[in-house]
Amino acid sequence: MARAQEIEQIVPGISIWQVYEPAVKAELFSTALRTDPGVYLVDPISLAAHALADLHVSCEIIGIFATNANHGRASAEFAREFSVPIHVHHSLAETPEFAGAIGVDDGQTLAGALTAMAVDGGAAGEMALHCSQDGGTIVIGDALINFEPHGFGLLPAKYCLDPKLMRRSLRKLLDYSFDRIFFAHGTPILLGARARLEQLLDGNK
Repeated sequence: MARAQEIEQIVPGISIWQVYEPAVKAELFSTALRTDPGVYLVDPISLAAHALADLHVSCEIIGIFATNANHGRASAEFAREFSVPIHVHHSLAETPEFAGAIGVDDGQTLAGALTAMAVDGGAAGEMALHCSQDGGTIVIGDALINFEPHGFGLLPAKYCLDPKLMRRSLRKLLDYSFDRIFFAHGTPILLGARARLEQLLDGNK
């Protein structure tokens, strides 16, 4: 897998890094999400040595979160590097890809400010994270995308376990307040994200 060359702070407490992966013909994004106890790395992809060194000195990493079965990426590499656990949907814990990972249930709280939400019907083991700090942030794996030529939209039906169930399940995100959405595939939405998600779901009933 290709290695990202730099980490970019998008808003205070949230940084991303990205790289184009020829094997899947897509841009991959990773998110570093700061909470009061420390930082969670969500769907991390490999970093060049200098960027990894910067991450070491800039924050305290306390955990890794993989949002679905397809997003192991460099999670094991980062877990070893920082001696921290990997968290996944409970159905993925102890699968070969995530051996030794900690299973997480729908609605479970991590690090005080983070809530994990299962998104049934998307990719296997799909989950989103909500962070309550600073106006609220959602970090999601494959169920939502934001890249050209598609723009902000739902994961195409051919990649879903059950597209209708996924759309219904995504509505639980609207129970939370959030200004921003960060994606595993796509450019973050930094303003008005909750209203845009509500509009998207209302238009895809």
